Amino acid sequence: MLNIQTGDEPDVLVGATPSTNFTVARVKRDILRRSSIGALFTNRSESSVTTGSNQAAGVDAAFGFYQNVNLGGYYARTATEGLHGDAESYQGRFTYAPDRYGARFEYLKVGNHFNPEVGLVRRSDFRRTFASGRFSPRPKNIKSVRRFLYEGTFENFENSAGLTETRVTTGHFNTELESSDQFNFEANKNEEQLTQPFAIVPGVIIPIGDYHFNDAQVSYYFGPQRQGSGNVTFQFGGFYDGTIKALTLSGSRVAILSQWSVEPSFSINHIDLPCGEFTTQLYRARTDYSFSPRMFSSALIQYNSTDASFSSNLRYRWEYLPGSELFVVYTDERDTRLAGFPGLKNRAFVVKINRLWRF
Repeated sequence: MLNIQTGDEPDVLVGATPSTNFTVARVKRDILRRSSIGALFTNRSESSVTTGSNQAAGVDAAFGFYQNVNLGGYYARTATEGLHGDAESYQGRFTYAPDRYGARFEYLKVGNHFNPEVGLVRRSDFRRTFASGRFSPRPKNIKSVRRFLYEGTFENFENSAGLTETRVTTGHFNTELESSDQFNFEANKNEEQLTQPFAIVPGVIIPIGDYHFNDAQVSYYFGPQRQGSGNVTFQFGGFYDGTIKALTLSGSRVAILSQWSVEPSFSINHIDLPCGEFTTQLYRARTDYSFSPRMFSSALIQYNSTDASFSSNLRYRWEYLPGSELFVVYTDERDTRLAGFPGLKNRAFVVKINRLWRF
């Protein structure tokens, strides 16, 4: 169980925020050998959508049969004062995952007024169907290759009116080497139905329409056995009614000392559309230093060209007793378009401590 009480914020620029109580209650029980059932309830005393309160409740289950068969799903509803409509969501999923072959099926529905305000819904009013099939042999006559993987996936989003909004068909090929390095190639067939104009960046708007485009990406993963590891990806092809070229470094790690590492990453996207051409850049670097297995500090800095923001985060963690922790966190975000060092947008300093008692 979790309960949080926040104070009010009489901000005249963005609107006053009333004092709000957040409550979460979760119960879960393991059953059979590899299965579980559970229930969840959340409450927000002041809705961010209406002038009333907001509640969400749901049940979920996960079942494991034999060694490779898994079934699961959930059903949930929300209630928001003054908001009426389809407020339910549910999901069913099936996974068959042995080493050589595999298959996965999922169905997810989110109503147009499903509104869990102690949580997050990235997309509303849709029904998602997903299916994938995998063949992953381990060749015995190629000593340098640990496994090949061939996979096809299909994903379809349609709204409550039955209109397909997004459909993606993907073919994926992967080679996993004995050194733990990996090579990936992926090709996508995309369909997008825009019912409202889409402002992708300020000044560049993708108009209403039915879009069909294809893209591909090639990547190479340098395995963790190296002093410097990470994934380099190049994407190219269509993007709505234009083209995209993107270069990304992700999941990277450079071991400087046994207890000190640096994790640089970046993403550069160049998009050319009939309505405009632009390039977005995201640069990030994180470093971790371990004083001991129970004590470490980390720092993160990031620059995002889309909103011209520079942010930093410093964190210290100490597990002073098994299961009991102390956190000290400092965050800072600045707008590089403003005068100053550059101009401060927000800043926070947080100290958190928890204590575990065992009975």
